[in-house]
Amino acid sequence: MVRKKAVVDSAIAHATQDKGLLLVLTGNGKGKSSSAFGMVARALGHGMKVGVCQFIKGRSDTGEEAFFRRHSGVDWRVLGEGFTWETQDLERDTAVAREGWETARAMLTDPAYGLVILDELTYPLKFGYLDAGTVLADIAARPSMQHVVVTGRGAPQSLIDAADTVTEMRDVKHAYAAGVRAQPGIDL
Repeated sequence: MVRKKAVVDSAIAHATQDKGLLLVLTGNGKGKSSSAFGMVARALGHGMKVGVCQFIKGRSDTGEEAFFRRHSGVDWRVLGEGFTWETQDLERDTAVAREGWETARAMLTDPAYGLVILDELTYPLKFGYLDAGTVLADIAARPSMQHVVVTGRGAPQSLIDAADTVTEMRDVKHAYAAGVRAQPGIDL
């Protein structure tokens, strides 16, 4: 433990920068959005204003939304109309994503937001509804101490390359595969 303490102390002493971070939570496993919403709670605990932009998801009956919408420090926006395999309307899905990005862009230019969550943003990027270069440029131009969290499966390599921290979630076992519906309080 003495040696471990020295390694940890050295790493802490080496970390001297403060900056707004870009975090990407990706992979096929459960917990990407849940992790991001945990950071919302942390940010609120530190007195930060938080913006949440939910792309793709069209529902507004999740437990996290019900909880965080009651908090004056959270600006929660549902910007999608549902999963794209349900809508089957490429033009509409693209238009909705682009309208949603304008809302996200406004948050990314406002220094009042300490944290901006771009939930499920990887899908509009992956499907080409949004231009990755434009999105990355807007994220890069944000206020210097603003943190951004992007969630969703299949994060494009350009987003991964731009990120400060990338976590890939993977399924080891999931109840859904055994026929269990999404459960309130766990999945929504």
